Amino acid sequence: MKILMVGSGGREHALIKKLKESPKCTKLYCAPGNGGIAKDAEIVNIGAMDIENMVKFAKDEAVDLVFVAPDDPLAAGMVDAMQAEGIRAFGPNANAAVIEASKVFSKNLMKKYNIPTARYEVFDDPKKAMEYVETEGKVPVVVKADGLALGKGVIIAQTIADAKAAIKSIMEDKQFGDSGNNIVIEEFLTGPEVSVLAFTDGKVVKPMVSSKDHKRAYDNDEGLNTGGMGTISPNPYYTDEIAAKCYKDIFVPTIKAMAIEGRPFKGCLYFGLMITPAGPKVIEYNARFGDPEAQVVLPRLKTDLVDICEAVIDEKLADIDVEWYDGATACVVMASGGYPLSYKKGIEITGLDENGGVDGAVVYHAGTKLEDGKFLTNGGRVLGVTARGNNLDEALEKAYSAVSKISFENAHYRKDIGRTK
Repeated sequence: MKILMVGSGGREHALIKKLKESPKCTKLYCAPGNGGIAKDAEIVNIGAMDIENMVKFAKDEAVDLVFVAPDDPLAAGMVDAMQAEGIRAFGPNANAAVIEASKVFSKNLMKKYNIPTARYEVFDDPKKAMEYVETEGKVPVVVKADGLALGKGVIIAQTIADAKAAIKSIMEDKQFGDSGNNIVIEEFLTGPEVSVLAFTDGKVVKPMVSSKDHKRAYDNDEGLNTGGMGTISPNPYYTDEIAAKCYKDIFVPTIKAMAIEGRPFKGCLYFGLMITPAGPKVIEYNARFGDPEAQVVLPRLKTDLVDICEAVIDEKLADIDVEWYDGATACVVMASGGYPLSYKKGIEITGLDENGGVDGAVVYHAGTKLEDGKFLTNGGRVLGVTARGNNLDEALEKAYSAVSKISFENAHYRKDIGRTK
């Protein structure tokens, strides 16, 4: 099979390495890809949002499977466009990807179908939103832009003044553009966070192994929120009992709800959960693999990913056993100094072998480019260094040992992945 991966980050690199393991995969393309991905797939210079040219390429090259990995092209209908031309594509249609693309939609869906989540209100008027936080007087409070905002459209306000400033920056200053035309204001939940990705064909849902993401830029969960500074799998807080409860009260009801709404979800659905004192609740849905959750979940996947993709597309997920390796995985993200704010690009990375890897771990490239045989930084999150072990301690030791072999100017990474509450 010829397979085309759409996207350019660490998640896409993790997916590509897993697809490469399949005996069915004879040719891999990635558009637009990055420096490290270039060692595992043929790079195609088409932007992830260029639906017209992506479809044309898939047709011209007689691609057998297109895997649309990022949120933006899913929400814009890339899967629909592929299907309209008879091309098999993995990922939800636009009308199902709205579960991530609109926070207002997802919150209203949960309310309608009694799926446990935080209490919330929706606003399209900044003045009314500010009056609401003033009247309620409860902090911390969570302010969310309705639309996609590169994973950065969620602000946890510690004071009423912070909440008002967040409303102003999202709705009036348009920090996230039109994504901030509507906002959701919701109660602040407490408890450990858990990420659970799930394969679903619109009827059946098969959860993957759990993971824990570390969002804050600095050790001890300090600093700004980022796209994720590291991950571990499994999540120590996600017990078998909680998993069974989530499956019954959250995963199955969500898939059923989307089908009833005429928006059957086929692909990978990400459940961002919080284990609150009142039980597990949904913080957010994503319509695709998480990044960097994919980097710890996929290495544990034993079943052929191509077979799973085909079962999802053909609505035959019930017929396939999705199996996992025991043990644990850990991913440490090496980021550019200054991330998630401003940072330099084009800095040479040393310590990688000619294929962009390192002994003792798998290196997933997120923000790199390849020039004259050298790997250079080309983004905020640069590398995801991932290792597997019999237990979490072993996986972490291997991952950090590998990180110590890699360097670039002002490289920044957290020293406490897997260690924080």
